[in-house]
Amino acid sequence: MIIKKDAYYPPANQNRTLHIWLPDNYYETEERYPVMYFFDGHNLFDDNDATYGTCWGFRDFLSHWDKQIILVGMECSHEGDARLSEYCPYEKRMFGKTIHGIGDATFQWIIHDIKPMIDREYRTYGHREATGIGGSSMGGIMAVYGGLAYNHVFSKAACVSPAVFWNLSNFRRTMNASHIERDSKFYLSWGEFEGGKPAHNGNPQWDTREARSQHKFARELQDRGAMAFVCYQPGGSHSEASWREQVPHIMEYLWKDNPYEF
Repeated sequence: MIIKKDAYYPPANQNRTLHIWLPDNYYETEERYPVMYFFDGHNLFDDNDATYGTCWGFRDFLSHWDKQIILVGMECSHEGDARLSEYCPYEKRMFGKTIHGIGDATFQWIIHDIKPMIDREYRTYGHREATGIGGSSMGGIMAVYGGLAYNHVFSKAACVSPAVFWNLSNFRRTMNASHIERDSKFYLSWGEFEGGKPAHNGNPQWDTREARSQHKFARELQDRGAMAFVCYQPGGSHSEASWREQVPHIMEYLWKDNPYEF
């Protein structure tokens, strides 16, 4: 079942809608559940809510998956460039303008407001081993940042289409300033049409700028003791339709260590 509720977002002095998935039998048991927090919560469950009319299909997936979990989707601002700022933990030049990211303030909101509320109002396992973070595009950048900078809170990170090529130096700085626990899991992915052209007609799974950057970053995470799985999606684009196909890969790897293969 899905519950929608508003939560106050202090950086913008506005409310943000939460889209909360509870197992269908939640009110029939006394079970506790792990929790995964996702950015762009409006795109997770229903096509009618999704920005471009196609959602990630989490409602159907979680209804049939053999592991029960609570999933909290956090909606972003839909005003102008506010999402870029809210979901950027760095200062970056994007689309011809400088984005003064307040992504760390967004994480302060998640960690100090949203997570305590979810742990208080629902039957959760609140420890880091049962807590994950995820997102795509700017949300994927945030998932990388959260998995690194707040590794004491999130043990699992779904970093979907995070444009590692454009962010590797920032990710490295965050990683080098962080303590990474050895049980940490990072799922990294990109689609074929996001990676750039292969060098010398090489294999796009290995020989584009994004491919090289993702594999390099995964190795650096592994050198720090973390686990990292790199998923290349043949035919994949920067879209919810492609990310929807990755949902089983994401959830199986992060929560059951059994990644699918395309």
